[in-house]
Amino acid sequence: MLIEPGKLLAQIDSPDDLKKLNQDQLVQLSSELRQYIIDVVSIYGGHFGASLGVVELTVALHYVFNAPNDQIVWDVGHQAYGHKIITGRREQFHTNRVYKGLSGFPKRKESPYDAFGVGHSSTSISAALGMAVASKYKKEEERQHIAVIGDGAMTGGMAFEAMNHAGISNSNLLIILNDNCMSIDPNVGALKDYLTDITTSHTYNKIKDEVWNVLGKISKFGTHAQEIVSKIENSLKSLLLKHSNLFESLNLRYFGPIDGHDVDHLVHVLNDLKDIPGPKILHCVTTKGKGFGPAEIDQTKWHAPGKFDKLTGEIRKKVVDTPQPPKYQQVFGSTIVELAEKNEKIMGVTPAMPSGSSMNIMMKALPDRAFDVGIAEQHAVTFSAGLATQGLIPYCNIYSTFMQRAYDQVVHDVCIQNLNVIFCLDRAGVAGADGPTHHGAYDLAYMRCIPNMIVSAPMNEQELRNLMYTAQLKENGPFTIRYPRGQGVMPNWKTPFEEIEIGKGRCLKEGEELAILTVGHIGNYAVEAAAKLSEEGIEVGHYDMRFVKPLDEELLHEVFQKYKKVITVEDGCLQGGFGSAVLEFMADHHYQAQVKRLGIPDEIIEHGEQIELHTECGYHPGGIQLAVESMLQPVMVK
Repeated sequence: MLIEPGKLLAQIDSPDDLKKLNQDQLVQLSSELRQYIIDVVSIYGGHFGASLGVVELTVALHYVFNAPNDQIVWDVGHQAYGHKIITGRREQFHTNRVYKGLSGFPKRKESPYDAFGVGHSSTSISAALGMAVASKYKKEEERQHIAVIGDGAMTGGMAFEAMNHAGISNSNLLIILNDNCMSIDPNVGALKDYLTDITTSHTYNKIKDEVWNVLGKISKFGTHAQEIVSKIENSLKSLLLKHSNLFESLNLRYFGPIDGHDVDHLVHVLNDLKDIPGPKILHCVTTKGKGFGPAEIDQTKWHAPGKFDKLTGEIRKKVVDTPQPPKYQQVFGSTIVELAEKNEKIMGVTPAMPSGSSMNIMMKALPDRAFDVGIAEQHAVTFSAGLATQGLIPYCNIYSTFMQRAYDQVVHDVCIQNLNVIFCLDRAGVAGADGPTHHGAYDLAYMRCIPNMIVSAPMNEQELRNLMYTAQLKENGPFTIRYPRGQGVMPNWKTPFEEIEIGKGRCLKEGEELAILTVGHIGNYAVEAAAKLSEEGIEVGHYDMRFVKPLDEELLHEVFQKYKKVITVEDGCLQGGFGSAVLEFMADHHYQAQVKRLGIPDEIIEHGEQIELHTECGYHPGGIQLAVESMLQPVMVK
């Protein structure tokens, strides 16, 4: 479906075209850009509210700065749709997040205007500072480096580490704080309260007005501009001793807060800031979902709503007549409350993903026992370790891809001390349209190599409930339960709890010549493939191993004594994962068998629907069936 852009937007194929407009046309362009995002996302889906909130900022940045020579880094990247449209990708924008189409996030190999690839939060200041230092070293002093970071991403420890370094770097860095009080869910913590205080403080706003009055006259001072700014700064510091500015204390010149939706004022301010050397921060106050009423009201719901009716605001959902299985996330949220009501030691922890992980269910039911710690995965893990030292049982729910950010804490703070922390790794395996930054490809491999760690994966909702139940029965030490994004397979999933013996798998089907070994939800593909093979008269064994560590060695001895051909299937990386563990077992016990491993190959998997990516990787039902047939009927080579 062809979506026509507005009159001005139709003329913009690059930032150079944008600069041809008169400044008084930028308000209209911003309106057209916002409407174009609404039009396209309503039909094709994608992230929504974040990009609407930075339309004017996006237009102002590309109007004032000279990208890609000036480097603009968008933190997380949810808010970069307007940036993509302005930088030559308008006609391809409808392919956003579609298999083989545009990435939903800035991506270096997609465009020279995407200065840094993102998807995880809190990286922008570090990356932009590195670029600024590199430019200074290469004597490219005229280049500008801009990091656009939300107040949600600012809660990540990496952002503070970068600001601490930036303050002593004397590099040409501009940090733009996009302050909308939101990440996906409402922001939490002391930083949120601090920014609110700055935004509403009469003292700060009085000083802000004085700063902008002087900045507006900077061009008249010529070479004395820097001296004038320094005098103002010294005066401000003396005024603010009783209420010091966090950013100023890190040696970052602070400007703001200003209205992030006033494109004319943004252009004026950014032009002035270009002439002020050194690291600085501009505080912009914005509204997530700006310009689309429902998205302004319910910002969490409209972070990534899918397809919707842009006139009524109705989100389109598939209508099905039969009962549907719940999402694994919903099963987790319901189950942890059910368990916590019976075991007062259970606590819940999530780093800024309460709605995505369904921890919000526990936060509502048991608010004193469930914690959103902000975008701070490292803290979430060590905070959980602290809880565990006091005899509590924390369920630390982190998306698999984000757990990578807290790996040292898993090793140093949990596993070395053998603490009873239960890691629930959501979005494990290929995550879908979010692409390579969000695929949970590596957790089986990086968790199984750590001493004391138990690593498990449920094949369905009942197994998830039982693993969560088992993990809190006794002091098991570190315990990982990983599960994928999306629906399970059991419409009637709320079954009584049963304890699972740790390290024990199960035989789902006996076979003749070949056995399929699976772990996790992907085992349901093997069930489907085995059924089709049975129709062809081929009977294969199927074993759900449940645990990657410890492996069920008794069951594996049974498999390798009976079968000489084995296929392992996992929704994770082949290097070091489940299949590798099986091969290690074979080598250790001197078994001889033909083994084929199916999983995520040693390459970066791009974005697309999960089934499209499973097909690409070769472990969808048809791929498993093909692997079986090829092993049983090898092609003769002449």
